[in-house]
Amino acid sequence: MTPTRLIFTLIALMLAAPFAAAADPAPADGPPPAARSDGKLRIIIFGAHPDDAELRSAGVAMKWAALGHHVKMVSVTNGDAGHWNMSPLDLAKRRFEEVTAADKVLGVETEVLPVHDGELEPTLENRKMITRAIRRWNADIVIAHRPWDYHPDHRYVGVLVQDSAYMVAVPMFCPDTPALKKNPVFLYSSDGFQKPYPFKPTVIVGIDEVYDRKIDALHELASQVYEGGAMGSAEFMKSVPPASDVAARKAYLRRSGYTTQNSLTAARFREDLVKWYGPEKAKEIKYAEAFELCEYGSQPSKEELRKLFPFFD
Repeated sequence: MTPTRLIFTLIALMLAAPFAAAADPAPADGPPPAARSDGKLRIIIFGAHPDDAELRSAGVAMKWAALGHHVKMVSVTNGDAGHWNMSPLDLAKRRFEEVTAADKVLGVETEVLPVHDGELEPTLENRKMITRAIRRWNADIVIAHRPWDYHPDHRYVGVLVQDSAYMVAVPMFCPDTPALKKNPVFLYSSDGFQKPYPFKPTVIVGIDEVYDRKIDALHELASQVYEGGAMGSAEFMKSVPPASDVAARKAYLRRSGYTTQNSLTAARFREDLVKWYGPEKAKEIKYAEAFELCEYGSQPSKEELRKLFPFFD
């Protein structure tokens, strides 16, 4: 590592660590007593970057939060490589502010971990980091990427969360953070990748009634949805309405690939919607989010899934 890169890294870690600490008030030795005794579900949703959890799971996150359940969105990297024209230091700060604003719209908590964008690896250190995060949240449900994806950070989030699915309940692993009494339910968020096998939804949730608010939340992620993120350009931004025209920007966002995935999910898995909602209700649903059960965590029955996803009539 060059001296310049070393200095850059140290400064970025110093900046990122307070962000994570400020967003996660739980002490290192476990969640506060209220978190263990209020009878509400505790859901932790991991995304590789400060937008991934929101893109895939904002709808269900809002629905859980509206019922009083506790939801935290965790960005495993700080997203500091995710822009075509911003320095990593400035971008890490900006993306923390953006995702915090987005999660405020959703009514959920935020944490951004101090890992550089594009540099996440499935190491023992990172496995411990993820295990501790799940334990501190005292999670009943854990959601993450599948461990195969176009982006290495996405893949390794899936691997690290998968590797934590047993270890979260092992007392002598990371003994500084008390182990969970039971293994949570681990789920994958949906994607379109076909190898080694295509995504197969275990549960699918219509989000029509919260879709407008999901747009409002994603609107806060301007560096990504309006500036193109890592693959954007000045030419790209010419096609995007100006920041002063919020209505036009949100209309643009509704047409973009960031949000059309929800209508595609509803269409692609219409038969699965019928299984959960019945034929009449299912045919009315325009937007949906879907999740696949990981075999490594608890294995709930369909009736138990209905209690974990208490959104169905």
